[in-house]
Amino acid sequence: MRVGFFSGIFLVLCIVIVLVAITLPINLEDVTPALKMYRGVFLIIFIIFLLAMNTYGWRKAGVNHVLIFELDPRSNLTHEQLLEIAMFFAVLWGISIISFMYCTYTVIPPYVNPLILVTFLAVFLINPFPILYFKARIWLLRVLLRIILAPYYPVGFADFWLADQLNSLVTVLLDLEFLICYYVCEVDWITGSCSITCGTYGYAARAIVACLPAWFRFAQCLRRYHDTKLVFPHLVNAGKYSSTFLVVIFSSVFKLTNDDHTFYRNPLFYLWVISAVFSSCYTLSWDIKMDWGLFSFKSKENKLLREEIVYSPVTYYFAMFEDFILRFAWTLALTMSIKGSLQPYGDILITVLAILEVFRRFVWNFYRLENEHLNNCGEFRAVRDISVAPLTEDDIKDLEGMMDDEEEVPLYKSKSKKNGRCVRWENEEDDEEDDEDVYLQRGHSESNEPCLNSSYSLNMRNLKT
Repeated sequence: MRVGFFSGIFLVLCIVIVLVAITLPINLEDVTPALKMYRGVFLIIFIIFLLAMNTYGWRKAGVNHVLIFELDPRSNLTHEQLLEIAMFFAVLWGISIISFMYCTYTVIPPYVNPLILVTFLAVFLINPFPILYFKARIWLLRVLLRIILAPYYPVGFADFWLADQLNSLVTVLLDLEFLICYYVCEVDWITGSCSITCGTYGYAARAIVACLPAWFRFAQCLRRYHDTKLVFPHLVNAGKYSSTFLVVIFSSVFKLTNDDHTFYRNPLFYLWVISAVFSSCYTLSWDIKMDWGLFSFKSKENKLLREEIVYSPVTYYFAMFEDFILRFAWTLALTMSIKGSLQPYGDILITVLAILEVFRRFVWNFYRLENEHLNNCGEFRAVRDISVAPLTEDDIKDLEGMMDDEEEVPLYKSKSKKNGRCVRWENEEDDEEDDEDVYLQRGHSESNEPCLNSSYSLNMRNLKT
């Protein structure tokens, strides 16, 4: 009910924004700062909306994201709740934009509007009171903290997955950096002069912010290598993220030195293009082969896919093609920049490319979770097989009951790898069809069955559907 209510309001606000933008005279130079401030918030709202679609799709297809993320079934957000959050913030976003557009008719200064909006989102996230999805927010903050402190903590699936989402939200981080710089250096309420030009690479902060998401994943890969001693895939995966550092360094230095040279005479331009092509090819091949487990030549029924698939075969081919196109979408901005036709529409093009990147990550999420569900490709679980059948409400209640009953599902935690063991509980009933096996594993099993020391696994078999 509330999702429909907020969606209707947002639709009306979008129509009003379009009509006002058409009727009011707009100077692109005056609107550019606002575009950067509102763009980051929109991308956050957009990815929450798409995550709701992911959650709905996983549940319909039987991909057990609750188990893979090690979520509490009683407090994890459903797709309806995620949609409600996204549309509520979308309404606030629309109201803030309209208030900004009509600043001459209100007592609110124009650039106070985006500041209020961003502050409200931050307060919503860090609100310490047990309201407004408190457990879900605490879970998110804990995962974010583990990402920031990588590689000092063991890496779980949720840690690396959320860090990968951040790699698709680089524009959000850069816009946040611009917002902070703008309110510190360019707003009239600050006395004194500021020598920094916001939104440029004239100082190191912007380049560092652009490298942060790649650094988080790079550090996580190093931690995974430290825990497992496996060069492949962890160090090879770290190399993939280190290629981002080269792209950012060469592009930043090129933009700083391009004033004295035309682009074709500047060797940094060619280093930038070569590093960008190398990084795109690296990440594209890793997406398809490692993250999604596709391009398996052993598969007889599903050509170039793999033996076990959950979705329609056609969708996999579409995903591979879409991933290829969007991985190289940066070439469009580069081409327009070379021809001199990028300005004054550069920020609009960046906005479109940022939205496409979030959409690419949305598609990536479906097949990454599916591959983890079927094949345990990241080895974050101690056992491989999980039921693919969608969970019913009765199954969820049974699972919650098992989690609450310590006698039925004993938890064994050990910091020592040598003392780790696998714990098994079996439901002893006369009817074999109703048997339920739940495994909680950590460390190494006594039967020499490999168990990872970095995560737990809950395996449900033969649940009634």
